[in-house]
Amino acid sequence: MDSGALNVWVVDDDQSVRWVLEKALRQAGMEARSFDRTEHLLAALKNDAPDVLITDVRMPGMSGLVLLERLRTSNPDLPIIVITAYSDLENAVAAYKGGAFEYLPKPFDIDEAVELVHKAARSMGAELSDAAEAPTTMASMIGQAPAMQEVFRSIGRLAGSSMTVLITGESGTGKELVARALHDHSPRAEKTFVALNTSAIASELLESELFGHEKGSFTGADSRRIGRFEQADRGTLFLDEIGDMSPALQTRLLRVLAESEFYRVGGQIPIKVDVRVIAATNQDLARAVKESLFREDLFHRLNVIRITTPPLRQRREDIPLLLKHYLAEAAEEIGTPAKVIDAGALKALQNFGWPGNVRQLVNASRRLTVTAPGNIISVRDIPDDLGGSEAPQRAVKEWTRMLAAWAERQISSSDAPLLDQAIPEFEKTLIETAMARTNGHRQEAAKLLGWGRNTLARKMKSLHLD
Repeated sequence: MDSGALNVWVVDDDQSVRWVLEKALRQAGMEARSFDRTEHLLAALKNDAPDVLITDVRMPGMSGLVLLERLRTSNPDLPIIVITAYSDLENAVAAYKGGAFEYLPKPFDIDEAVELVHKAARSMGAELSDAAEAPTTMASMIGQAPAMQEVFRSIGRLAGSSMTVLITGESGTGKELVARALHDHSPRAEKTFVALNTSAIASELLESELFGHEKGSFTGADSRRIGRFEQADRGTLFLDEIGDMSPALQTRLLRVLAESEFYRVGGQIPIKVDVRVIAATNQDLARAVKESLFREDLFHRLNVIRITTPPLRQRREDIPLLLKHYLAEAAEEIGTPAKVIDAGALKALQNFGWPGNVRQLVNASRRLTVTAPGNIISVRDIPDDLGGSEAPQRAVKEWTRMLAAWAERQISSSDAPLLDQAIPEFEKTLIETAMARTNGHRQEAAKLLGWGRNTLARKMKSLHLD
């Protein structure tokens, strides 16, 4: 790369996108040139080449992904940034497997796009991976929210790799779906994917489940058993709820990860395996390590790459997509037409907290498919335990009833003004709830409360909540 200004080309059929990118790149001191079709770009490449290319995915004529395949042969050292409004797992993986430097879903932050161009330019000369084509089958993963896009990008970056991955996230957020997608887009895709929930098996049986046993090794061992590690040889073993594993089994698992061999229970001959391990947990393993509940060396072995699956409350914009998908799935299961959700019901479900995350939404879709009369689901059909129309009214009545009882007790036992006692506790409770809902982000919490950030900071300080 020469010492002059970076030369960046943009190909996108959307004139507004080309204009915005050209303007931003030039303001950042770069040279920019844009094309509305890939065919025009390829013609220009015969005489010149940019330092970095930005391309859309879906365009008239040749798509951005086909362009990637062409350029892998003709311009293998050209860093390419893929942008698209159709941001799903399939496009993300295909982009990375096609040799893209980065995948950026629309709408994107323009400063982030400019920074990616700088990073791409610095990567020039790096060897691109020669990955196999993506398999046609894929785990059902849906999401347009930024948090899910980051999950898709992580899966795409690991395509072609067999690295150990730790998936963290709350129960019901789809950790096994991520594990399956990692397997499906790896060199082991044609081999076995074995999933095991370690918390669902009694600790005294888990060792035999993982490593197998020899005939006669313990009472009831009437024949040799092949364990999950052997079943997953040359494939992938997904260990869910890894944080619940006993210390003794943690030690055995560490040895397998370090040496790729183990003994069956009661066995004398070491068994060599080639297994990619993907682990998942809803626990804070770093804290478990500090509390001596989880081996630190095993944690570091598993935590090579970490992917965090977001809770549903942090990706509410995906709820309509998820409901549409799972309502159609539920209707197919029972052989009826898929039901449609009206605006009122959709708003109620989007405002619901979903403590059980996507798993709870899947079950709710089945429930509504069976219980809601007619083809349209209205707010009247939403049960109270899913945030239906009666639930907020009942919650308010219950809260005000309890407040009235508290006030009666205070009047009987104290001369202090009621509001002086109630308002600080009222504000403290609402602040703590808002902060918990936004995972500690003060700007978002202040918005929920109807305050400015400075007001929230002042209130927190006065209530000793810092």
